[in-house]
Amino acid sequence: LQGIFVLGLPYALLHSGYSGLLLIVLAAALCCYTGKILVACLYEEDEDGQLIRVRNTYEDIANACCKKLSPNLGGIVVNVTQVVELIMTCILYLVVSGNLLSHSFPYVPVTEKTWSVIAFVTLLPCIFIRTLKIVSKLSRLCSLVHFVIIFVVITYCLTQINQWSWAKFRLSLEFEDFLVSVGVIIFSYTSQIFLPTLEGNMKNPGEFRCMLNWTHFFACILKTTFALTAFLTWGEKTKEVITDNLPSFLETLVNLCLLTKALLSYPLPFFAATEIVCSGISRDNHSNYRSPLLALTVRGLFLLLTLLMAMFTPHFALLMGLSGSVTGAAMTFLLPSLFHLKLKWKKLSFLEKCADISVFVLGFLCSLAGIVCSIKGLLEVFG
Repeated sequence: LQGIFVLGLPYALLHSGYSGLLLIVLAAALCCYTGKILVACLYEEDEDGQLIRVRNTYEDIANACCKKLSPNLGGIVVNVTQVVELIMTCILYLVVSGNLLSHSFPYVPVTEKTWSVIAFVTLLPCIFIRTLKIVSKLSRLCSLVHFVIIFVVITYCLTQINQWSWAKFRLSLEFEDFLVSVGVIIFSYTSQIFLPTLEGNMKNPGEFRCMLNWTHFFACILKTTFALTAFLTWGEKTKEVITDNLPSFLETLVNLCLLTKALLSYPLPFFAATEIVCSGISRDNHSNYRSPLLALTVRGLFLLLTLLMAMFTPHFALLMGLSGSVTGAAMTFLLPSLFHLKLKWKKLSFLEKCADISVFVLGFLCSLAGIVCSIKGLLEVFG
């Protein structure tokens, strides 16, 4: 999904101007920070002052914060939020796949929804994915395809360097357009859902903070370079998805690469969502959630659910924006800062407390603005 958002960064610069460049850097810093404080909530000090990992998941952190109200309330809220975001992401991949196939083969008399069904058929083997190791290999291929897409676009833009002009940047901003840019930029960095599991599976978890710093630093450099070169190339003609600006022969090539990326990206959120649901069911029934029959049933139902919603949900993009404004902001900004304040309050310095509160307020404002814009869009469509 981040790759799809990255392709919208030049369009975000069109509506945010110079402030968009600052936002790309600021979003990287904020998402890196919330990732660190979220993982910090997994640890507590023992009697000797050594940090011990006493929690394993986002759910465990939420339960620890809400145990006075209800032992499982926090975990239920977090799990529902995670599953909604992950499933919406899976559906988006199917919708995008159908759209890309439709644009890549316009001469084939097949509807976009039929193309989505064809893409769905290629994803049926996801039912048999049982370990994160398989998902990680697919994600590695996905990253490789992503770099190919970025390389093709930047290379083409560099061939048009004689047309570049800084005068294309806007100084005046429209508030609603600016909010759209904020959403695209911020959510091109989000990964908090996966961080507790990622840190727990590292050979050397002590290197997690360093890894997070470097990955966000390089992501910031790459995204700034990509957005800037593309926007300087097309200026006011920059489209929502930058590949639509490319010459037809390159557009088809990149669209097929994007299709490959979407299909390779699907297993990660799909696997994460089904693992959360299987774990919850087994806990309620006091059974072994690794039961093959249970796992196959849940995966099959989730696959079918993503297809049905991709096929029959009207105005899915607006609904995705609405749910993303709620779940994305909550998982990325609101909950990490709130949990960190709750669990570490006595050990935080004044500046750390101010930082957490500032992130919470910023996340709340972004979420509120996104909800208002999405609801307004839905009202306009249905009105």
